[in-house]
Amino acid sequence: MYLGVAAFFFDSIERIRYAAALAIALAGLLALVVLALLVGRYPLSLSDLPMLKTVVLEIRGPRVLAAALVGASLAAAGTVYQGILRNPLVSPDILGVSSGAALGAVAAMLLSLQIIFVQIFAFGGGLLAVALVYWIGSRLRGHDPLLALVLTGVVVGTLLGAVVSLLKTLADPLGQLPAITFWLLGSLASVSPRELAVAAPLAVAGLIPLVLLRWRVNLLTLPDDEARTLGADPGRLRLLVIAAATLMTAAAVAISGIIGWIGLLVPHAARLLVGPGFGRLLPLAMLLGAAFLLAVDTLCRAATAVELPPGVVTALIGTPLFLWLFALSRRSW
Repeated sequence: MYLGVAAFFFDSIERIRYAAALAIALAGLLALVVLALLVGRYPLSLSDLPMLKTVVLEIRGPRVLAAALVGASLAAAGTVYQGILRNPLVSPDILGVSSGAALGAVAAMLLSLQIIFVQIFAFGGGLLAVALVYWIGSRLRGHDPLLALVLTGVVVGTLLGAVVSLLKTLADPLGQLPAITFWLLGSLASVSPRELAVAAPLAVAGLIPLVLLRWRVNLLTLPDDEARTLGADPGRLRLLVIAAATLMTAAAVAISGIIGWIGLLVPHAARLLVGPGFGRLLPLAMLLGAAFLLAVDTLCRAATAVELPPGVVTALIGTPLFLWLFALSRRSW
């Protein structure tokens, strides 16, 4: 009886803690949205409604939504990869999605294609890279399947990165090379409502399987034999979850370029707050990821006269934050 009362008490405490973490994260995100809409080079005034409408709806609004979408997508993908690969140092680009997207975007820029085709090539390159990694990793017999998948992703990502560097040497140094370098650094400056309307449904399509399978994803943290005894097909489930996370990552990278550290840092912060359970971890990580990138992007465009690339700032901020979170994390994740 006493054990039951104690279990109920601690379960209630955990639920209150989880609800409080979600509420605080959501309130922080909404406050950052308001701040991001107000902050910028052009001061807003209620007396000038045409200018207010133009700046908010056509310039800052799509960028704010894109920052939230990209941050949430990368954080969700990082949460998935770290869980199913059982490695807290895994990030969304570990399976080559960022390198493949970079190769696709650089190839489109070398062909002087329009920005929409750059994003299409980046999206397709990311998906093809992960498909190649999974195909190679699944055919490496005699090795641990997760280790083979991670090592294959590292090798293929390195190879694709070398091809990107080779293509940069072939680019026009006055026209194409600056555009390639700017894209590789990551930026949300050129996101338009049309591009956002294409990327958002793709990210949602990747999120739906993760939400529907959120309780079964926890089984992938167990050895495959134990997962089978609990009624799961770990191979098929892992493939489906990786495909969903890759779709979200590719959609985000296609409109923002390569922005690192979010998928590595944010899941650790969320895990410290609510524990490793995927069903609770996923929504909090998405809220924190959206808030983090939105805060970084607002800082990038408001801190100096020259806009800073978010991909660089996330690394500058993420490195000390990750070390601090790692120092706090004394228990097994």
